[in-house]
Amino acid sequence: MRISHSRRALAVATATSLALTALGTVAGNAADEPESTPVPIVTPDGALFSYVVNTEHTSARETALAIRAVQRADGVAVQAWPQIGVVVAHSANGSFREDVLTADRAGVVESVGATRTVSPTEGTPGADSPSGAQKSKSVEGQAKKDTTGWTVDEPAGTAVVPDPGEATQWDMEMIKADQALEINPGSSDVVVGVLDSGIDAEHPDLASQVDADQSVNCTDGGRPDMSATGWLPTTSDHGTHVAGTIAAAQNGVGIVGVAPGVKMASVKVVNDDGFIYPEYAICGFIWAGMNRMDVTNNSYYIDPFMYWCEDQPDQLAAKEAVRRAVDFSTKRGVVHAAAAGNAATDLANNTTDASSPNDSTAVQRVINSGCEDIPAELDGVVTVSSLTQATNLSSFSNRGLGKIDVSAPGSAILSTELDGTWDLKSGTSMASPHVAGVLALMKSAHPRWSPAQLEAAVRAQADDHECTTTTAGPACLGDPAENSFYGDGIADALDAVTP
Repeated sequence: MRISHSRRALAVATATSLALTALGTVAGNAADEPESTPVPIVTPDGALFSYVVNTEHTSARETALAIRAVQRADGVAVQAWPQIGVVVAHSANGSFREDVLTADRAGVVESVGATRTVSPTEGTPGADSPSGAQKSKSVEGQAKKDTTGWTVDEPAGTAVVPDPGEATQWDMEMIKADQALEINPGSSDVVVGVLDSGIDAEHPDLASQVDADQSVNCTDGGRPDMSATGWLPTTSDHGTHVAGTIAAAQNGVGIVGVAPGVKMASVKVVNDDGFIYPEYAICGFIWAGMNRMDVTNNSYYIDPFMYWCEDQPDQLAAKEAVRRAVDFSTKRGVVHAAAAGNAATDLANNTTDASSPNDSTAVQRVINSGCEDIPAELDGVVTVSSLTQATNLSSFSNRGLGKIDVSAPGSAILSTELDGTWDLKSGTSMASPHVAGVLALMKSAHPRWSPAQLEAAVRAQADDHECTTTTAGPACLGDPAENSFYGDGIADALDAVTP
């Protein structure tokens, strides 16, 4: 059901005032910046909605007290993460946000925010809604690859022979992964969490690469589901394509990933309608941290807002919960790569958004510097732009001086698909897993390096690239050492494994 964004002014004012009171001081904008356009999330009585409730401090005690407040406000605590002081709640109480604050007798609640504009039991996309894991935001210009003769009945032997598609993998040559492979293919002790739509674990290029014990499905209300099939793909091939770029096996079949020696965990954060809501991503990051994975790849932005604004109470609460989850996993040793996005936007000078919310009816809105694409623009995340085979910025790729960390191939990338096949896909979603693979190689070569060291090294080792502005394209800002298209340069797999 599509929900109208109109609501009585008094209700909006009351909810906003209470949320601001709970937050203390909302992150402000620069004096010369406009406020972002309000997009109130209407939560009528009787309609079930999903919320995050953030506590002031991360403790089991405060989390338990927050759960009591949720219950007193006619809500149900679906999942609690005391590690970060976040409770995921469902409620059909239209005034749940205000009532939680009133019921918070211990004063432990910092903020409350709805995580989507539709009920968790609703939101099936209509004909105009994108489908699949990344929708139009991460996949553009798909082209089929004739893979006749690439599928096999039995896996190849242990001898290292060229994979049939290896000769066409210009992307691996660009980042020197083919050379790195001769030195270090990656360690099986290193695990990359693929936060996506699931991985086809029966694919001949992936069957040996997936760690089922660390895989999980986070799309059931943000609760970790470790059932044997929950983390497998259902409606989307996106996660399978991403996984192949990271670590497709060197087995004489199909293609070779950047780091074929490492393992991957399928961390399913995309529901069957193609949405990645905050509670799903929170579960994914916490799971990666709890399992002490080494790298995560994040080829998505979190729905339903392309940019989450800090001067909007609902959006701020959800953004804060995701930020805490990212920080938690980082502190547990996980480094993160993320797609910069496919809106062909300068993230450093972004003032409008016409695509949000994408789970109901999008509105044209003004945004400011407090409105960010998450997780790509969060601290501690390596943000990746997309390049063509000619090393130009892909036409769809976001950019931004000080926003892009490194660049990698993302246009017409050959990788694994469902049902034992291989296809081409384009998007910053395809660029990010190249960097996740490079980080996995780096962790293999330097197992004691922290996420901060890995992040700094992948930027320092990237190959500088001068601006390549064309008359028909956007302006590239900066110099070869750092610019708005390439960041610190093109990711370099060879340097990652060179002593």
